[in-house]
Amino acid sequence: MTAFRLGLTGSIGMGKSTTAAMFAAEGLPVWDADAAVHRLYAPGGAAVAPLAAIHPAAQSEGGIDRAALKAWIARDPAALGRIEAIVHPLVAADRHAFLQAVAADIVVLDIPLLFEKGYEAEMDATLLVTAPPALQRARVLARPGMTEAQFSAILARQMPDSEKRGRATHIIETLELDAARAAVRALIGYIRTTLDA
Repeated sequence: MTAFRLGLTGSIGMGKSTTAAMFAAEGLPVWDADAAVHRLYAPGGAAVAPLAAIHPAAQSEGGIDRAALKAWIARDPAALGRIEAIVHPLVAADRHAFLQAVAADIVVLDIPLLFEKGYEAEMDATLLVTAPPALQRARVLARPGMTEAQFSAILARQMPDSEKRGRATHIIETLELDAARAAVRALIGYIRTTLDA
């Protein structure tokens, strides 16, 4: 049986990681794109050698130093494209391996740039987690080391929330944990009724 693929996304500070954890708590397998990148950048990870080949300064203690990559991207407009050309196929392979290995009726694929990169075409449905802009801003600026400039730069790379709302199959507002958890459970139940139909 092929698992139903639910693509989970949301801009920074919208509660995506918290919502992903709620799906996991309900017993659904969750694949996390950011975690996949961390594995690829770790010592021995598949991205280490090719990234070190194009930018030796990025290698540190056998792995890839994300801060060094960020600094390179800030200096060189072409850097991001070169990094993505290496990393995106490796992340896609990691996601494919997860889907091949998992045995479940529904799987959640946590992908921050789901709509930006066109990955929704590979999903059976998409879920956007969202919150009002003031709450989003407060959450993000409460993170250690986060600045207004960094927040603005991250937002500039992400599709506006209003546009994501128009493209998502399902939406959960993450104003309050219990309500979000109830919405997650309701969505799982709804998807299962469609699978049984």
